[in-house]
Amino acid sequence: MRRPTLFLMVGLPGSGKTTRARDLAREHSAVRFSPDEWMKPLFGSSDVDGRRDILEGRLIWTASQVLLLGGSAILDFGFWGRDERAALHWFASEHGAATRTMYTNADTETLLDRVNRRWRDDPGATWVMDADSFTEWRAAFQEPAEDELDGTWRPLPPPGFETWRSWMSDRWPTSVPQPAR
Repeated sequence: MRRPTLFLMVGLPGSGKTTRARDLAREHSAVRFSPDEWMKPLFGSSDVDGRRDILEGRLIWTASQVLLLGGSAILDFGFWGRDERAALHWFASEHGAATRTMYTNADTETLLDRVNRRWRDDPGATWVMDADSFTEWRAAFQEPAEDELDGTWRPLPPPGFETWRSWMSDRWPTSVPQPAR
């Protein structure tokens, strides 16, 4: 029997994450979770008053249930920060699953072309994005290092957090059950 795997789709908008995630879902009989497919229909925006973090947390929690049942899950979120990805590597191991960071990348011109085409073809499923946004996003994006991609990465929680659970509870408030008091 194959070990359950949590796939983390990493990259900027238009880099091919969702296309690759759909392929992985078929190849591994995995369940794919994408906050973009929930935010627009529910709220009409990519983030409303912090609701995206709450929604992402619930998708992470739901993915954990898939892992506990022996299935594989794909989080098609983008995961621009290494701390996000490190927390989810810890999270998967806590659920007896492997983690695979799947990084997709493209130059800014290609990204813009793809998101503009997506906007023209299906405006109900995406948002308007411009070159200035991509410049800001690329500056904020932390590319995965080799140890992260090869699965040998075991970082400690960032300063101010004793555990990855506490970090996740802060970042995605609905992602992990809180210990009974």
